[in-house]
Amino acid sequence: MDDDTRYEAVRSRDGRFDGVFFFAVETTGIYCRPSCPAVTPKRHNVRFFPTAAAAQGSGFRACRRCRPDAVPGSAEWNVRADAVGRAMRLIADGVVDREGVAGLAGRLGYSARQVQRQLTAELGAGPVALARAQRAHTARVLLQTTELPVTEIAFASGFASVRQFNDTVREVYASTPTGLRAAAPAARGRAARRAAPGAGIPLRLAYRGPYQAAAVFDQLAEEAVAGVEEVSGAPGGRTYRRTLRLPYGTGIVAVEERTRTVRTGTGTRPGGWLDARLHLGDPRDLTTAVQRLRRLFDLDADPYAVDERLGGDPRLGPLVAARPGLRSPGAVDPLEPAVRALVGRAGAEERVRRCGKVLDAPCGSLTHLFPEPAALAEAEPPDGPLGALAAALADGTVRLDPGADRDDAQRALLALPGMDPATVATVRVRALGDPDVAPPGADVPDDWRPWRSYAVQHLRVAGEWSR
Repeated sequence: MDDDTRYEAVRSRDGRFDGVFFFAVETTGIYCRPSCPAVTPKRHNVRFFPTAAAAQGSGFRACRRCRPDAVPGSAEWNVRADAVGRAMRLIADGVVDREGVAGLAGRLGYSARQVQRQLTAELGAGPVALARAQRAHTARVLLQTTELPVTEIAFASGFASVRQFNDTVREVYASTPTGLRAAAPAARGRAARRAAPGAGIPLRLAYRGPYQAAAVFDQLAEEAVAGVEEVSGAPGGRTYRRTLRLPYGTGIVAVEERTRTVRTGTGTRPGGWLDARLHLGDPRDLTTAVQRLRRLFDLDADPYAVDERLGGDPRLGPLVAARPGLRSPGAVDPLEPAVRALVGRAGAEERVRRCGKVLDAPCGSLTHLFPEPAALAEAEPPDGPLGALAAALADGTVRLDPGADRDDAQRALLALPGMDPATVATVRVRALGDPDVAPPGADVPDDWRPWRSYAVQHLRVAGEWSR
């Protein structure tokens, strides 16, 4: 896209581009998402930015009306396998907050200076600025949906000091933390904060375009590992609940199947959100937990690009028309899909009972965390496929984190005993979120690139999958 095309998207308030780019108005000092309902500014007053962090770094503050910090992430980072794409996935997972820029660079195999240069050149902001924008969004969510003291929110959001937290909130939102809390949208934020203690953090998990929630929840119900996951309720109103193992502690999340649409002055527009409620042992895990849920539900996908490419195919066209916006679910723990692929659902449940950590306070049928690689490696024969995989993940021989190089991971997996190409393809789709995987031997033509994972998903959901 060039700037004239971007302006046309802004003028038409096109929600397809929310999160793809941001625009700022020089006369007001505010930056917005493309679908902002405010009066369209004149072209010569508008500047465009690839990220919210770049807009903030140029001195613009977030619009209070369209809340550009709450848009879905750019689908570009799911597709791209280069250093910038991998860096963006790691930053979203909170790596900069936990390990600093040096930790990010080490995971990517570059120097900190190289990472800074590449991100700044392409995105208009370096890793610290990108992480800062994410921290600001986390702080706003906590301020407007919980009664946590402001000081606790500062550190839970990833800020190094209360002063840094206060300065960032003023710069990004033109408000103090207290003022931001008081400005919670309508009664929603206030009601959430008045909820009973322990009620969790309410979340809106935003997505763009149509979303086939029924197909996602069907698959999650089919794969759910007892003790770690459950799907309850009738189709159309189901709830998915699961435990989460996170960097600072544990969590339990509930996500509702019913989708919410975005209302405008003339009706509704494509896109919306899933309602969720997150219980955390440590609020510092909020950013990481949200990003892992987004990967699980494939919420940052671009259904317009996927459907446009696949919808013109004679075989897939009717399937795309029947299920526009079909997603390709990922995983919150990269070990889970690998274990299910190797030993099946029943085998995974047996490993959970034997090796998974028992929750301090079980919540209904949720009693365990999925086993850590080290615990599974100790319990499994070292020369077996599962033991070898768990040991390789534990010692870093195989990396399946958000910033892993997908081709390197595939080669490392295939080098393990008992890991066949079909299992590796499953891991690449689910654990690494690769949108363009063709399982070996499958009738998947190259014309479906770069969305072959979605093509396979359409065939699977329609019952037409064949190898």
